[in-house]
Amino acid sequence: MYKYPNLIKGIVGVTLALVATVNFAQSPYQGIGRTATPKEVMKWDIDVRPDFKGLPAGSGSVSAGQDVWENKCASCHGVFGESNQVFQPIIGGTTKEDIKTGHVAKFKDSRTTIMKVATISTLWDYINRAMPWTAPKSLKTDEVYAVLAYLLNLADIVPENFTLSDKNIAEIQAKMPNRNGMRTDHFMWPGNEFNGTKKPDNNNVACMKDCKPESKVESFLPDFARNAHGNLALQNRPVGAQVGADTTKPEGKNAIRPVTTAAPVVASADGAAKALLTKNNCLACHGLNNKIVGPAFSDVSKKYKGNVAYLMGKIRSGGQGVWGNIPMPAQTLPDAELKTIAEFLAQ
Repeated sequence: MYKYPNLIKGIVGVTLALVATVNFAQSPYQGIGRTATPKEVMKWDIDVRPDFKGLPAGSGSVSAGQDVWENKCASCHGVFGESNQVFQPIIGGTTKEDIKTGHVAKFKDSRTTIMKVATISTLWDYINRAMPWTAPKSLKTDEVYAVLAYLLNLADIVPENFTLSDKNIAEIQAKMPNRNGMRTDHFMWPGNEFNGTKKPDNNNVACMKDCKPESKVESFLPDFARNAHGNLALQNRPVGAQVGADTTKPEGKNAIRPVTTAAPVVASADGAAKALLTKNNCLACHGLNNKIVGPAFSDVSKKYKGNVAYLMGKIRSGGQGVWGNIPMPAQTLPDAELKTIAEFLAQ
């Protein structure tokens, strides 16, 4: 039918080869995934550098920040940033003289957050990506500016009628109490924002003979925290080189033992509740059978057996005073998850 069948076959073969080459150039892994869209990248590319690259446009006043702080932050960090029994104080330890010099005079005595941090971008970035602890990344951009403005006012860096924005944040950097406290002589700071250098990150000379014995550093948990999250020996997979310490026993040579059967932290019948407790970080503050920051779930079950509605409301709203002075923040988990956890606690 065709006068030059071999020529046609050759053209088709070359065409297929070119198509394959183009596809390979687009992705090194054929048939796996796709290129992220700009909008998808933007959701993750949220870091703010010390030179303020990445900082979104927005603003927030001190008064607006106080409202956000009292509703979403004070339960953990105190109304005035003084914190509670769990978290380190954020505000305190700096003076007006520190704001002038950029060096915190009492840095070696005690260290609050505002005493340590050298860059205001660090505060903005952390609040934006990690706070509130129970609902990270839930603050709007203007709320982040407002909360930071409130903290700066508590530290006497800005006045009560101040509004912080992307337009004036660089001016406030020049007032940070520890702005000149960042050392660069270790050569580990890569940029030039704070007189950094391009030199190697160390000046050490390797010891090649008559070297001193290598130091052995060991660490251990204090007794009160050793079994805070249950016996670690029962929470490891029965394979691999690492086995958990038997945290029901004192620290010592005999504290490590092989594990042949991995026991679940919660009974298998309550697997759904266990998964939700882990997902929502409940076990960070509550042990199943032991008090950590908040009461043990077993004690809650004894006190509120069968009272699902009350437990749902209490988890949703948070509060303090029933089990001690340390407050529990309000939780924002979905109603279905809330009910599953409440039913588990009420059984």
